[in-house]
Amino acid sequence: MPGGISHHAKDILFKSLSALYQNQALDVYGLHGLPRIKALLPTEFPSVRADERRADTVFLLEDDSILLLEYESNERFLDNHLKYLDYACRLLHTYYQQEKRIRPIRIVVIYTSDVTSAREQLDAGDVLLSSKAVLLGEFNGDAIFHAIEEKVHNGEPPTPEETMKLILVPLMHTRFDRQTMIEKTIELAKTIDDEPKQLHIIAGVLTATDKFIDRSYAEKVKEWIKMNKVFRLLVEELEQEREEMLK
Repeated sequence: MPGGISHHAKDILFKSLSALYQNQALDVYGLHGLPRIKALLPTEFPSVRADERRADTVFLLEDDSILLLEYESNERFLDNHLKYLDYACRLLHTYYQQEKRIRPIRIVVIYTSDVTSAREQLDAGDVLLSSKAVLLGEFNGDAIFHAIEEKVHNGEPPTPEETMKLILVPLMHTRFDRQTMIEKTIELAKTIDDEPKQLHIIAGVLTATDKFIDRSYAEKVKEWIKMNKVFRLLVEELEQEREEMLK
């Protein structure tokens, strides 16, 4: 994430987020029928210039296809899909160089409540790029947040599906502005009596709202995360993995 977080901290949040997504289907997005997630992949591709953004989230699915999961708050359909085409070309090239085969690529775009409709195809003659749109403006973020908040205040942990929904609440239709919902969601996550789940939710919110979150607030959250026991255990785990790689 831009804004000063170290590569090491990125790796740790990445590892926590991977544990969450690997155990969940994509049904919460309304993406019924997609293969389950097998792994979370790096989002920085070769040949990326310093001024270019990386992909938001990249998954390896159980059928060995690759899923690009993007978050957008605008209707710049052509600009955005040209960007996805660039990502797809880099992924195709990278895996062809490594494996000498072409991996299928799927593109899902999660649109925030700012977007009320979206196109799903870029037709450039012999080049056709398709995507699947998920409109979060169709989700009642206030109702979802309130239901999960009640459970948490009653000492009940959110279910895996509720955990995924809570991560996306700041991007859904609510009566609050986005930054307020980001803060309300993260503060609620901190009260959950389950440190791994706390870290999963906060890592998920930081990832999903990376383009929208107030940077000074994000830095405060990252400092709080460093006090989390699970975070420290992940640091040790990553260090051990790197030591093994160097042997």
